[in-house]
Amino acid sequence: MKGVILDAGSLGKGEVDLSPITDLLDEWQVYGTSSPTETIERIGEATVVLSNKIVLDEEKFSIAGKLRLISVMATGTNNIDLDAAKRADITVSNAVAYATPSVVQHTISLMLALSTNLPAYIHDVKSGAWQKAPAFCMLDHPISELDGKVLGIVGFGELGSSVAAVARALGMKVLISQRPGCTNESKYRLPFDDLISEVDYLSLHCPLTAETENLVNLATLKKMKSSAFLINTARGGLVDAADLLQALGSNIIAGAAVDVLNTEPPPENDLLTNANQNNLIVTPHNAWGAIESRQRLVQQMADNINGFLTGKPIRVVTK
Repeated sequence: MKGVILDAGSLGKGEVDLSPITDLLDEWQVYGTSSPTETIERIGEATVVLSNKIVLDEEKFSIAGKLRLISVMATGTNNIDLDAAKRADITVSNAVAYATPSVVQHTISLMLALSTNLPAYIHDVKSGAWQKAPAFCMLDHPISELDGKVLGIVGFGELGSSVAAVARALGMKVLISQRPGCTNESKYRLPFDDLISEVDYLSLHCPLTAETENLVNLATLKKMKSSAFLINTARGGLVDAADLLQALGSNIIAGAAVDVLNTEPPPENDLLTNANQNNLIVTPHNAWGAIESRQRLVQQMADNINGFLTGKPIRVVTK
């Protein structure tokens, strides 16, 4: 059997040990990334294919007659044509919950950076402003505590509930939103439009669906407190980027931090990465990227392959 990893570069620059995967088959080909044309060439003789974001569809399946397992190096499988995979008798497995500690700490880090105006103070030190200050300290930018503040969470699964646990440990009150478009959930979950007016921090952890696309827009932002902050470590499409910039520039909300964009990597003219807003933090979709998280992902891929080889596939999305 032959195995192919199409975009191993998404795991980093060599810090991750791939041997749990590569020890399972006699022949492996590992590529940093693969164009559509290269993908067709590379999967032709493969039985097992690992992919993070490379698109695999019916056209590619038609030339990969030996392909029997796709193990997606992520939770989301929107880059795989699942119906076509099923017709081609290809098992598709994914990864789950491997990056929870990493995403949680990144989310909390963004909240802390916003509440302490950390980027502004780092800039002040590097620019020499502290060295010229008349007092021993600088308090030029507002600093607030998370203790006593209200955190609203949209998406209360593995990630949302874990963020809530840490937030409560920091003294925050947590409110949970109903799923957008759902009206029959627990009485302990607030309708989204009711929740956003009460929160000091709004953190998004929900999937991107027809109901959640551009969930945060100018109308949403205008319902929030002017002192509130937005954090998005979920999907870029949850937030209307142009509306967010307008809200930040007009002080409709106090600040925002995003780890995800509509297009990744972003084009040179991306609105958020080009914004000159002191109250906006943009990180490069690396909330999940702790070395421990990536190694857990590799182990889950190995487990998926081993399950397939022993006739007991796991984490199956379709087969």
